[in-house]
Amino acid sequence: MASRGGPMVIGTDGADFEHRQRVAAHYQISAINKSRLKYCIFFHYLLFFAMLAKLSADILDRLDIFILEIEELAVPQPLWWEYIWCLSIFMSFVGLSAAKGNRVKDMHKFMIGLVLFGVAPMLYCFIYYFRDVLDYMTLEEGADVESTDIFMWQGLPYGLLWYAFVMIGFQVHGFSLYFAWNLITAWRSRTMSKKSQ
Repeated sequence: MASRGGPMVIGTDGADFEHRQRVAAHYQISAINKSRLKYCIFFHYLLFFAMLAKLSADILDRLDIFILEIEELAVPQPLWWEYIWCLSIFMSFVGLSAAKGNRVKDMHKFMIGLVLFGVAPMLYCFIYYFRDVLDYMTLEEGADVESTDIFMWQGLPYGLLWYAFVMIGFQVHGFSLYFAWNLITAWRSRTMSKKSQ
């Protein structure tokens, strides 16, 4: 092996480093997708804290704690899907643990849990507020929103606010599932290559 400006080992021209420096493709795929999955989980946490802020009024009411500033916001009562979606945060711990230990079964659990507790409640929200959003989007210009059945909060269409949350959530969960699947594929190809040797 040759070093820059230094002595060269007899029997080599210094180009053999190309063979030694090659990293198997499944290790590269695994490393890249682990990093990307961690970013997705970070954005999942951000969404969770946004949801927790929305649910804080209801949680404080249940704990019989009165904070005037929060009560003045008149936050609408939460629906059941909001609490179910919050359970999806526990799946992130399963996903991080699976990624750290390269465990295929745990990554499968992460994916199933994310679909059940993350994607399904958001799909329910999408369907639940569809009529409100459609009515708001097809509202004629200059029409009075107050005279319609569209639910407004702080002067904004409530369904449209949820649609913004859901669209971001679908992207975060979709990419999380995609990167988790890539990790499973990479880990399986690694075990296949070990078996063939």
